[in-house]
Amino acid sequence: MTKRIVITGTDTGIGKTVFSAGLAGLLNGFYWKPVQSGLDEETDSEVVARLSGLPAGRVLPEVYRLRMPLSPHRSAEIDGVAIEAAKLSLPVLPGPLIIEGAGGLMVPLNRQTRFIDIFREWQLPVILCARTALGTINHTLLSIEALRARSIPLIGLAFIGEEVADTQKTIVEFSGVPELGRLPLLDPLTGETLRDAMVAGFDLASIAGGE
Repeated sequence: MTKRIVITGTDTGIGKTVFSAGLAGLLNGFYWKPVQSGLDEETDSEVVARLSGLPAGRVLPEVYRLRMPLSPHRSAEIDGVAIEAAKLSLPVLPGPLIIEGAGGLMVPLNRQTRFIDIFREWQLPVILCARTALGTINHTLLSIEALRARSIPLIGLAFIGEEVADTQKTIVEFSGVPELGRLPLLDPLTGETLRDAMVAGFDLASIAGGE
């Protein structure tokens, strides 16, 4: 089976799109963000297209494109759109697919369904992105508990930010979830600096292993 990986995070704005771009590029795969909220600035798919180095057509179109930068359920209501979980069916592709959620696991898609409900239905392996800043221990351990309660397979943790060794160690020790690596905040952030940081910071063989 072609490798498919879900990228989610403990919160919004933590850098999971940049991580997704780096991973999709290194795997020479495809990227898909099924639901995009906020269209006034560069979208996540556009960021991935710019940073990943993937050929044209490897960044798949979103199923839902919502104008306001809000939780998808509210943004959809403002746009007069009903997000239907049945329309978020997994594409069949001839290569690895990186799928990015919106915000954290409990983000609502509509008044009945959250992203974690979709992830439970898909039963694809997940990488959980977590910032290294203060508060991450609580947010990360709660997210891990939520995934485990629904038997969603978890590959490991991708930390994003400056190294905070004890925090990272504490999360791994309490959860038993492996640390896949750490992506520092990059300045400048370019396709080249991202690729170099991903190669240096992650064991890609363990990420790209069997599904």
